[in-house]
Parts: sequence; structure tokens; C-alpha cells
Amino acid sequence: MIRVKRGNVARKRRKKILRLARGYRGAHSRLFRIANQQVMKALRYSYVGRKQKKRTFKRLWIIRINSAARLNGLSYNKIIHHIRSSNINLNRKMLSQLAVLDTETLNYVMAKATAKM
Repeated sequence: MIRVKRGNVARKRRKKILRLARGYRGAHSRLFRIANQQVMKALRYSYVGRKQKKRTFKRLWIIRINSAARLNGLSYNKIIHHIRSSNINLNRKMLSQLAVLDTETLNYVMAKATAKM
């Protein structure tokens, strides 16, 4: 069997992990074995975090729409039902932005949606 010298390949693999671990504290950014564990954990957390971010933003949008709807004397689910049934194509993100930045327009949209019913 021929001896395989892995100098360049092994160094590249380790350098890649240590580059990803830059900014971690202490041995977590300097020692390969510990850095490798931390990078794997960080990549797992970032994958999960990307999914959680969608959930948390949707919750925030719903809270904002609900508070604006309560000012108009309706609940969140009633407003969403009226907007859907009157074919107003605004998603929760846009409704939330209207609730924060332009309440007059949101009130107009809600009035249009409830007038059809």
C-alpha cells in the first residue's frame, strides 16, 4: 500500500473550520477539535434560527394587525376574514407595515373590507 501524505488537504480542511470559528472566545477559535464542535453547533443553531425567524416575524405582524383592528372595534380574525372575502390582496407583512407607518390607509382598507359584508 502506498503511503498517502495529506498535508495540503488536511491543512485546508482545518483552516476552513478555523476560519468559520473566527470571533469565538478562547480555545473555541484556536484549537481545531473544539472549534469544529462549536462550528457544527453554530451551523445547527443558524439553520434552526432561520426557521424560527419566520415564526417570530409572523407573530409580530399578527400582534400589530390585531392592535390596529382593536382600535377599529374588530378582532384580528374578523379583519383577516373580511379582507380575504373582499379580495383585497394584502399579506400580513404589508398590513403590519400599514399599521405602524400609515394608520389612515389601514383604517381605509379595513373600512373597505367591512363595507362589503
